[in-house]
Amino acid sequence: MKLLALPLALALLTPVSVKAAETASPVKAEVGKPAPDFKGTDATGATQTLSQYKGKTVVLEWTNPGCPYVVKHYDSKNMQALQKEATDAGVVWLSVNSSAVDKEGHQTPEAATAYLKEKGTASSALILDGTGEIGHLYGAQTTPHMYVINPEGVLVYAGAIDDNDSFKPETIEGAKNYVREALAALKDGKPVEVASTKPYGCGVKYLN
Repeated sequence: MKLLALPLALALLTPVSVKAAETASPVKAEVGKPAPDFKGTDATGATQTLSQYKGKTVVLEWTNPGCPYVVKHYDSKNMQALQKEATDAGVVWLSVNSSAVDKEGHQTPEAATAYLKEKGTASSALILDGTGEIGHLYGAQTTPHMYVINPEGVLVYAGAIDDNDSFKPETIEGAKNYVREALAALKDGKPVEVASTKPYGCGVKYLN
């Protein structure tokens, strides 16, 4: 029997694969670029997306009620004051809890609703992101980890809430609040002077 030419023989032995449709990877958040859209469910059961707030300034705040650094800003009412200041000016403030089930800080809708009432928060909504999908999309590392998105949908600030990384509430006074400064710059039509800082706090308690 005549042997097939080597290239043809190899071709016959090699399985023919049909190229699978490529699934586009989600665009990750990056300062200076359009903030990626997301979809999540808040403590009331309502759907929250970034795109529904097109034309508005949006703040994203990663939170975990069990984290001492979050406690620092909530027990002192510092976070609530900043939330109210922002939302009174028309800013949308979305808190996000990416703690997975059985991890520190995970909240059921009932627990989250009770927490919001107890702390007297002034956020627009608390998104329960137990899968960590939104957290990973934005690269949230700590609680708190703050993001500011301008009305054009561009991420203009990402990082710490302020420049004092202590968990002690007495260090809040005199600290430079990066979020407040970013919001003030947007209100005045100016560029955000400090657009990126290193976040501090507890690591986000992701599922994986």
